[in-house]
Amino acid sequence: MLIVAITFFGLLILGMPVGFVLGVAGLVGIFDMGGGRFLAMAPDRMFAGLDLFPFLAMPFFILAGEIMNRSGITTHLVQFADALVGWLRGGMAHSNMVASVMFAGITGAATADAAAFGNTLVPAMVRQGYTKPFACAVTAAGSIIGPTIPPSTLMVIYGSIMGVSIAGLFAAGILPGLLICLICMSVIAAFGKRWNLPKSDQRPNLCFIFRAFKKSFLALVLPVFILGSILGGFATPTEAASIAVFYALVVGGLVYRGLSWGDLYHMLVRTTRITGVIFLIIASASIIGWWMTFNQIPQAIAAGFLALSDNPNAIIGMIIALLLFIGLFMDINATLIILAPVLAPLTATIGMDPVHAGIMIILALNISLMTPPVGACLFVLASVTKEKVESITRSLWPFLIAETLILFVVAYWENMTLAIPRLLGL
Repeated sequence: MLIVAITFFGLLILGMPVGFVLGVAGLVGIFDMGGGRFLAMAPDRMFAGLDLFPFLAMPFFILAGEIMNRSGITTHLVQFADALVGWLRGGMAHSNMVASVMFAGITGAATADAAAFGNTLVPAMVRQGYTKPFACAVTAAGSIIGPTIPPSTLMVIYGSIMGVSIAGLFAAGILPGLLICLICMSVIAAFGKRWNLPKSDQRPNLCFIFRAFKKSFLALVLPVFILGSILGGFATPTEAASIAVFYALVVGGLVYRGLSWGDLYHMLVRTTRITGVIFLIIASASIIGWWMTFNQIPQAIAAGFLALSDNPNAIIGMIIALLLFIGLFMDINATLIILAPVLAPLTATIGMDPVHAGIMIILALNISLMTPPVGACLFVLASVTKEKVESITRSLWPFLIAETLILFVVAYWENMTLAIPRLLGL
């Protein structure tokens, strides 16, 4: 175990991509167990880690989001959100949050949200008088709504590797995602005067709202269609994702006329790159995951937690602290694949519902997307807007504290988290 740990953290510190770090550490582990003859198992474990049909949903959801973003549909969603809440103090910040909820039902990826709004909303907010670090912080805070409200690639990964209902996870993510939006809007409203946020003189106008809704209607239908088909049992997540790509192509290309053949090529390339990185991490993590299972490391960690306390509330708190801490330094996909098999049996021991436990784990990892030093959304926004990560982080703290509070609400209030899945019989 010590050799594997030194290899893993040593390569991580040296800057090797996490997908390769996981693979090398796993190979070191199985070589230490049985020498060269054990290494022959590595390709089989990598293939077995990817040989799950629900994983096909990920590239389709990513591609659907790319199409919606590149075709300009994102702009229509933002305009509708601005028509609803843009008249409040800090109106553009509120619009950012509401648009994140709408965009979440399309992409399921925080970095896609951060990149899209970093290119569009952040410059618009700066022109209206917001500081660039604050505009980036609002965008980062709203970006984690993407992988919380379904569809979510993290939920697909967790449900696939742990055998938990993906439809149940999708349903359970709706309320926590909406709560994140509401609490971030509450932070904006509470500190609006103190931060001297701009306020529009324009009052809500039903005609203006209706026109904005009409323009964005086809985009708004997509998340409703995706969720309705999955939660209603008419389609699997993979089928719904592939239909979403077709719908996005028709709406973005034929209705809004915002796509070209060149755009299609670039979208396919970007989707392939993102999917390739995720699948490499999953495949490599399968090697080290097998090594951990063979050596009964998950059972040892669970026993260690239970030795500290047998109180379910205390154990939940320790799990959250562990996830938030590890999320500071590791890619969330790798963290999920490694820790889910470790933590899921522990949550089952204390009587947590598998769907409830999955949402808690996923939300904790989502929050780590906007925490330094390796928060992916921070670096996406820094790259897109040319703002320093340190400046964004200083403006982000009120939102980070608020969203961590929602995490504890989700973790300790099971009836709220599972209300929609139980209502739908999932």
